[in-house]
Amino acid sequence: MSTLLEKQIQVNRIVAMNVTQARAIDDPIRVKIIQTLYKKALNAEQIANSLRETGYKKALTTIRHHIEILKKTGLIELVKIEETGGAITKFYGTSTKLLGFEIPDDFESKYSTIIKRTSTKMEKLLQSIIPKPIRKTKNEKISKSEAYSQYLLMEIVNRAMTIILENGNSKKIKITD
Repeated sequence: MSTLLEKQIQVNRIVAMNVTQARAIDDPIRVKIIQTLYKKALNAEQIANSLRETGYKKALTTIRHHIEILKKTGLIELVKIEETGGAITKFYGTSTKLLGFEIPDDFESKYSTIIKRTSTKMEKLLQSIIPKPIRKTKNEKISKSEAYSQYLLMEIVNRAMTIILENGNSKKIKITD
């Protein structure tokens, strides 16, 4: 047997979500619903109308089905209930921002210096947050509890970054190499 190709796999991205959430955003309509609800509360009919404007023509019952799936996963939530003339109208919103961009082919070469510099600074910051940094050599396996600790740390950093970017500071941030 001869090896024709072998490449070292280097982890360069961690996505923090559970399987149920991953399945929920597997459907493009659900992704569009989340994006539509970002920073605004809409009812099912308003969501359906918004989706129609972007080319997604689905029945209101189908939209309600997708809303229920997203609610169960925690990706959207009920934010307001109105009573008008005896009828109840539910409004939904989300605290999740989905960024659906493709990474350009030249990303690694263009931003490698920034990534390295940022990694060094973030490592110092993270060492001040957690008492014992999770470090493993290439050959050591990470236990389930250590992986969970990494998940929690990712979630903490993600939420902290979200606060920074959502409080208007993102307009001041320009990435240049």
